[in-house]
Amino acid sequence: MEPLPHIVPADYLPPSRVRQARCDLIERIADFVLRHDLEVTGANLSAICMALSGSSAPIAKAFAEREMSGAPIDQRWLDTLARLDPETGGRLEGLEELMDQLEYSLLRFAQSAKSARDETSEHRGSIDAQMALIAEHAQTCGEPQALAAEAVADIDRVMALSRVMLDRIGEIEAAMQRSEAESEELRESLARARLEADVDYLTRLPNRRAFERTLNSAAQRAQSKSEKLCVAFCDVDNFKAINDAHGHDAGDRVLVAVAATLSQHASNQCFTARHGGEEFVVLFYRLDRDAAWRKLDGMRRAQAAKVLVDRKTGKGIGKITFSGGIAEVNGVDDTRDALGRADAALYEAKRAGRNRIVAV
Repeated sequence: MEPLPHIVPADYLPPSRVRQARCDLIERIADFVLRHDLEVTGANLSAICMALSGSSAPIAKAFAEREMSGAPIDQRWLDTLARLDPETGGRLEGLEELMDQLEYSLLRFAQSAKSARDETSEHRGSIDAQMALIAEHAQTCGEPQALAAEAVADIDRVMALSRVMLDRIGEIEAAMQRSEAESEELRESLARARLEADVDYLTRLPNRRAFERTLNSAAQRAQSKSEKLCVAFCDVDNFKAINDAHGHDAGDRVLVAVAATLSQHASNQCFTARHGGEEFVVLFYRLDRDAAWRKLDGMRRAQAAKVLVDRKTGKGIGKITFSGGIAEVNGVDDTRDALGRADAALYEAKRAGRNRIVAV
């Protein structure tokens, strides 16, 4: 990586220099993307821009250290860089808090609507009873012609007003009932959205969002109970070559097959999720590093024993394997570092020949 430029506030530069600096930065970004064969996405361009411009010292440092180590700067690493962003957890927690508040507000609204509807029903019943009493009293006093004209007029006005009030109360009841139904439908939609937001559309495993939340809660529980907790990253070997040779549809079916293997050989001590792309993540509850290694290596061997065939074309895809890296999570404050150690172990497994598990 080229040395980061000395950043001078734009106010101190002539417009021509500012324009030239922007053009130079764009050119360097484009060259970086092409040199490392990266996808042109908003997230990728944002990270590369922050690194090359020096606007984010931590990201610039991570890029520089990565290049100095000779490790590849690929999509998986960029995704890992975003995952290790300490603000990610805060954003997820904020989103969860907003959704909780929305759900609570909908519940309170439904309760208020029901209470209001019950109250209007009681008022309507009371008015009905009063109208019946008035009518009964008028009958006991004789025919309307025998009553004083003023009293008859008063009774007619009360009865007419009562009918208007009953009609209005009926409308309010109907509106309240509709509001109850709508709020309940919104709550159900929110529940479905929260569930769908936690599920990967392709493999139907929990997704990265669900994993981030589960990792935090698992770390808190393990720390409070003095239990072991391990995290592992698994990455399908030579996945790009599979896509190139058999197409993206076959690649998707490979991901589904690996997800099925991980799920089938998991237990109540494992939480398995798709983290993105060809990468999966596993949490091992109450297992130390060695026990987690044995469990994940059993999953690896089960997957390596299978020979896949593309059912669409009938062509053999061959043996599909994955590599994995495992690290222990040493408390709530260690989750980010543990992810970094697991990622480094995964890279070591890849560098050592793939189709293996490395624990650190």
